[in-house]
Amino acid sequence: MTSKTYRMETSSTDDHLDRTRTAGGHIEDRSQPALPVVHRRLANPAPLGLLSFATGMFLISSFGVQARGIQTPNVLISVLIFFGGIGQYLVGIMEFVSGNTFGATVFTSYGAFNLSYSMIYLPGSGIIAAYTDAETGALSPDFGQSIALYLWAWFILTVLYTIAAIRSSWILLLDLAVLDVCLLLLAVGYMVESQNVLTAGYACGYVVAFLSYWAGCAGLYAGGVTPFTIPVFSLVKEE
Repeated sequence: MTSKTYRMETSSTDDHLDRTRTAGGHIEDRSQPALPVVHRRLANPAPLGLLSFATGMFLISSFGVQARGIQTPNVLISVLIFFGGIGQYLVGIMEFVSGNTFGATVFTSYGAFNLSYSMIYLPGSGIIAAYTDAETGALSPDFGQSIALYLWAWFILTVLYTIAAIRSSWILLLDLAVLDVCLLLLAVGYMVESQNVLTAGYACGYVVAFLSYWAGCAGLYAGGVTPFTIPVFSLVKEE
């Protein structure tokens, strides 16, 4: 073998190794099927973030459709603050540490969503009191329009996150796409004051919760934790 041939083969091998490494120089890790690929040295926090988000969406949807006739959201608020809010914030911080920009941004954002949504209905925040007539106890029409603008803002953010997920997995992409529809329906429902549209939006929230549970369990059950795995249908072809 000539030195020229040896250099060519060595170069080809180096190129192949470079393609199996992340931008940080680590071996590419595909052990977290629900989110974009990053290198990890710690446990995968994504299942916690996805499962807490799913639980929050399930409760918000149940309250929205007034399941079992429930109209007082106090129990829902406690779960959204501690599990959906603080839990996802911790996940976002861990994703920052592991170098996952997508996960850090998304989980921190929806942790803030759960906390801010809770604050609306938390009596001590005074938000609902500001829209309530002291004499009649009726809500001002401004309340529905304010909630609509709040939801439009989250709809815009979720569309941006959906675009960022087009190279992750079908389950995560569908999860965010259905969340787009959910937020759109809720924003329109509050804006035009249509209970039917609002009910449709909250019903979509159950689909979002289901897909989030699916993605969360896929990460939780990966790595031989269970004798089976849950597919998420990656959008990136394996080389």
